[in-house]
Amino acid sequence: MTRQRYNLIGILAAVILTALDQWTKYLAVLHLKGQSPIVLWEGVFELHYLENRGAAFGILQGQKAVFLVCTLVILMLIAFYYNRLPGERKFFPMRLVAVLLAAGAVGNLIDRMRYSYVVDFLYFKLIDFPVFNVADCYVTVGAVLLAVLILFVYKEEDLGFLSLKRRKEQK
Repeated sequence: MTRQRYNLIGILAAVILTALDQWTKYLAVLHLKGQSPIVLWEGVFELHYLENRGAAFGILQGQKAVFLVCTLVILMLIAFYYNRLPGERKFFPMRLVAVLLAAGAVGNLIDRMRYSYVVDFLYFKLIDFPVFNVADCYVTVGAVLLAVLILFVYKEEDLGFLSLKRRKEQK
């Protein structure tokens, strides 16, 4: 498969995942805003509407420009490294990581630019974990998968694409 085709598939996948995130947030606003939480599993899991005006755990509240710049830088880095990934099948998990991270970043950026807050609605009451959303799931799964891949799957020579040194064109 050509690099352009990989890039197109990655963009399309990120758009689909972002649309799914936005759809779930739309449903949360429609059905949860101003309502009592919906208990799906007593004492364990609830759908609980929350408007998060900051980042993780509410930090950096009201810093719209900071979020925009940081997200754009992150997206540029993701695109840069995604494009450098070798075309071999064994790098599919790395492509998946990039798509998950990009979709999560864009999903929450859309909320921040549109509403000045992020719509959160998933709440694990059992462990009193902060309320989160589907985009947050993408970022968390992507980050954990990236760590697992780097620590346990790929060898050092597999990760040569991460080097900023000029590389030979890959097939």
